[in-house]
Amino acid sequence: MRVLVVGGTGLIGGHAALHLAQAGHEVTIMARSPSKVPALAELPFIATHYVEDDVADGRLEGFDWLVFAAGVDIRQVPQDGSVTEEAFYTRYNTEGIPRFFAAAKAAGIKRVAYIGTFYPQVAPEKVATSPYVRSRKLADDAIRAMSDDSFAVCSLNAPFVLGHLPGLEIPHLYYNYLYAKGLMEGVPVFAPEGGTNHITSASLAEAVQGALEHGEPGRAYLVGDENLTWKAYFEMWCEEAGNPQDLEVRSDEHPLMPDMIMFAGRNATVSYAPEGVKELGYGTGRIRAEIAAIVASFEAAK
Repeated sequence: MRVLVVGGTGLIGGHAALHLAQAGHEVTIMARSPSKVPALAELPFIATHYVEDDVADGRLEGFDWLVFAAGVDIRQVPQDGSVTEEAFYTRYNTEGIPRFFAAAKAAGIKRVAYIGTFYPQVAPEKVATSPYVRSRKLADDAIRAMSDDSFAVCSLNAPFVLGHLPGLEIPHLYYNYLYAKGLMEGVPVFAPEGGTNHITSASLAEAVQGALEHGEPGRAYLVGDENLTWKAYFEMWCEEAGNPQDLEVRSDEHPLMPDMIMFAGRNATVSYAPEGVKELGYGTGRIRAEIAAIVASFEAAK
């Protein structure tokens, strides 16, 4: 199949693009600028801003399947006060994503895997109070409502995602590494209360393939792997970094998990049974091994 991966220069989209290419599909990446990751740079590329550009100009034609991994979050919100979070998320998620999907449907794309977030399903009360969660909920509802016999859409609503691609910088995982090694001078080392589910980008890429091949049209899959307390999670990082710790658990705001990104609330526990593991065919039980691989990649880059 000819597959278009929107947001294919990031960790999630990039891993999905490479996985689908390795499975024998003709994969093209769509993003604002080309990837500097060698493996991704070898794939065909279409420069596009999914909100700013007119994607109904024919550039979406000729593709069979679509992977959309370009929804925005707090990392993309301008910090200069030029726009409110509400306005930003509305433009890029609530309005921009469905508009792109309408163009994809008109272009003849048949099947779509949309990468969403788990918050609307695991913390539905935040839809009313969080502009980000609300925007992802509204976008997800709108695109799945477009699903019909000619345009099969399903969502993969993911938790915290771990992974690495050689040549791709992922700052927050690098900070996790430094923190676990004890290399962040003056930063207190402890674990927050609560916990959450995690998944690897490799597992999510497998879920994407399963969704494109035989996912249930119109369904929002709550995907995931392991439920971990933050204590267990950060202790895994410390152990794999060669600096084992028995971390104190505190209710304080954590230096690596600030309140602004904890949309379920500080110290919340988000645990659930992941959906679609057998139906979509993605692997689980990979969190520790992925942390070890990430640490090894940073060690090798020294």
